Amino acid sequence: MARHKSQGIVLHFKEIWPLLPAALYLLSFLFVVLIYLIGLSFSAPTSDAGAFPTLQTIAKVVSMPQFRSALVNTTVFVIIGTPLELLVGIVLSLILYRHFIGRNFVRGILVLPLAVPALVTAILLFILFDYPGGHINHLLMGKYPLFPAVLSNPINWRGSEFFALSVSMIGKLWRDMPISMLIILAGLLSIDPELFDAAKTMGGGWATQFRHVVLPLIVPSISAVLLLRSIEMWKEFIFPFVLAGQTDLLGTFIESLYNDWGYSNEAAVVALVLVGCIIVTTIVLLGITELLRRLVFEGGHRGG
Repeated sequence: MARHKSQGIVLHFKEIWPLLPAALYLLSFLFVVLIYLIGLSFSAPTSDAGAFPTLQTIAKVVSMPQFRSALVNTTVFVIIGTPLELLVGIVLSLILYRHFIGRNFVRGILVLPLAVPALVTAILLFILFDYPGGHINHLLMGKYPLFPAVLSNPINWRGSEFFALSVSMIGKLWRDMPISMLIILAGLLSIDPELFDAAKTMGGGWATQFRHVVLPLIVPSISAVLLLRSIEMWKEFIFPFVLAGQTDLLGTFIESLYNDWGYSNEAAVVALVLVGCIIVTTIVLLGITELLRRLVFEGGHRGG
């Protein structure tokens, strides 16, 4: 038995060893960056303000109202945007899973956003929601044929924190939607079709099939989407930078601290907070998805 176990370990190592150089490179790079961030975060901004380590820079950042606002905005961005990406991915993948005429064409159309650079998408939204002469304002004010006027005055979309972040989230969802869709669709395609046939023979409708067949088997895909998209939401930069103006998220606030104000130590503190938020969110989501997996499978067993 010990011999079989050792052989299994050797085979497992042979499978993963080609990935070791890339893993070592990424971990080494991450280690160097974290050490550099920690060193800047616990150093005083000026040489005469105190020796390392010091909490002076951290206290300064925490006292900034811009930092607190950016942290709240980013948290809301993640809490709303991550479930939305998951929901859109599930709905579109369920649609594409079914057989219909032109399905491959629709799949190609839905993947197109990935081919458009995020900066290009953000600039297009900037033009659409420009003030006062953006196309959306013209549409709502009835300046295009066949569309009645809904507003008498244009809306300054980027002048409002709510509208600016909403437009940024729309751009983020449209740009990254194919990733969530493809991950969920891959999970659906891995399900044995005979399971659906068995559910149908036992009188199970679409809702029953989704509850007892689809959902338990795509939990790993759901977990992957939640983890990947939450990380992307936390470190989002391009869309709020172009569309949200003075409404900061953590990513854009780091850029302002470093480039606009020349505060490299303070920028490192915010970057370290961002890394911490990503780590905490990852741990929480892993716990939630594990709980979901247990609930779904236990519910499926009870239902069976």
